[in-house]
Amino acid sequence: MTAQAHSPNLPGHMWALVALYAIASLIHFGHNAEYIASYPNMPTWLTREKIYDAWLGITGVGLIGAVLGSVGWRATAALFFATYGAFGLDGLGHYSLALCTEHTMAMNFSIWFEAVSGVTLMTAAGWFAWRQAVGAPLRHTS
Repeated sequence: MTAQAHSPNLPGHMWALVALYAIASLIHFGHNAEYIASYPNMPTWLTREKIYDAWLGITGVGLIGAVLGSVGWRATAALFFATYGAFGLDGLGHYSLALCTEHTMAMNFSIWFEAVSGVTLMTAAGWFAWRQAVGAPLRHTS
């Protein structure tokens, strides 16, 4: 096994992906909350405050992962990060309410930025968690 596999911390790229998704999530939820009236066919019960509350709940999953990762619970932290990233797919639900063409460029950008960065985080964190669970090294050394 490599020294990286025994390190108590998560690899730097994992933290970078978490940060990227956190930014994307904030951009999407912030845009959604501030321009809720402009998003096509949004339910009337959905308010600015409820959108921010949902964002706080989702971000809490990422924060739990960060705490677990910082104390060395690598595989569990990665599972929390994978779940955190998976929430990014929820934004694609906008397209069940209205076509892409009915959304503005900013709406589409925020939706896709969150979805793509979320899937990237989910995939990388899931792979990392699996590698930790089977005890495999993260990379081969000669």
